[in-house]
Amino acid sequence: MRPGIPVIGHRVFALVRKEFNQIRHDRRLVLSMVVPPALQLLVFGFALSANVSDLRLGVVDDSKTRESRELIAVMTESKSFKLAGSYLSSDELGDALGKSDIDCGLVIPYDYSRDLTRGRQTTIQFVLNAMNANTAAIAEGYAQGVIQSYNQTLRSERLRLSVGRMTPSSPVQQRRVLPFPAFLYNPGLDGSWFIVTGVLGLLLILNSSIVASGAMVKERAAGTIEQLLMSPASTTEVIIAKLTPLFALLCLMMLCAVVVIRVVFHVPSRGSLLLVLSGGALCILSGISIGTVIATFSKSAQQAALTSFFVNPPISTLSGAFSPIEAMPHWLQPLTQLNPIYHFVTIVRGSMLKGTGLQTLWPHFVGLLVFTLVLVSLSVWRFRKQLS
Repeated sequence: MRPGIPVIGHRVFALVRKEFNQIRHDRRLVLSMVVPPALQLLVFGFALSANVSDLRLGVVDDSKTRESRELIAVMTESKSFKLAGSYLSSDELGDALGKSDIDCGLVIPYDYSRDLTRGRQTTIQFVLNAMNANTAAIAEGYAQGVIQSYNQTLRSERLRLSVGRMTPSSPVQQRRVLPFPAFLYNPGLDGSWFIVTGVLGLLLILNSSIVASGAMVKERAAGTIEQLLMSPASTTEVIIAKLTPLFALLCLMMLCAVVVIRVVFHVPSRGSLLLVLSGGALCILSGISIGTVIATFSKSAQQAALTSFFVNPPISTLSGAFSPIEAMPHWLQPLTQLNPIYHFVTIVRGSMLKGTGLQTLWPHFVGLLVFTLVLVSLSVWRFRKQLS
């Protein structure tokens, strides 16, 4: 073994120990790096959930029969809808929708009971306030699910009831085929599973980049980095020593976030938890590398924060954390391959929800590793250039 290698290792160890001792006396930094991200994960997981419940349902019952009352009871017994009022005509129902007194409406025709008794298919109208297109689509899906369940209770094996969406420009269309979907990986359709796994990657990158850029700019402004460079340690060793304590604290934050995901949101862990933690460590390194590059282009903490404001939103938007990549324009989709959040979110969802192994997820690990090595090399080169 060459004699220089132990000396280099000893220098890095001494610098890392100094940084840990310095951070140990700053308890506010430790708390700010661990506690707020866990609270943010809780808030985002609940607030950004795509689940819709207790939709206010208005009813126009022109049939006024036992069968129509049974249908209304089936609709309102679910957690998705609650009865908000009964109306005499479709016009009154439309006025209530316009005033936002209700969120959706159910129109039962006068021949509803007669058609069911004679074994005919009958159609009801389900009217939606589509000002919020996402809520309207979810409400329609809920209605379809309730009607499908109700159809199973009818004695006849033929299709007896269908639900249609009434729009101003098109007549009501009968739906003559009932789908029977099978939901893989999320049988309960819990929207929080998709949200919190995306928020985890977002928090790791944003917190890592902000903390790393702030710490490097602060140290450079105080002149301590120049003092350290007067020691036998090289620029690379100084940067490694500065970022190692931050990496350790951010890994602690990741562990707390994973516990919250498992305990609070009940996200399953069908695959290897080691894959998730390894991907998280690489994601943290990617975020730290983004922060160090931002620090090399910033002369003050305010300038670093402003630069982060222009860098982080595009990374978050093009990550697939909150919306599927397939929903983006085709010309934007290749850019997600350059996004570390996209790779980490794919690892988390693939391992925890699908049980996917390393043989499938390895390209995303390589993507995170390459991203980190390129940006760390760029930051070291920039620091050497500035300090020279």
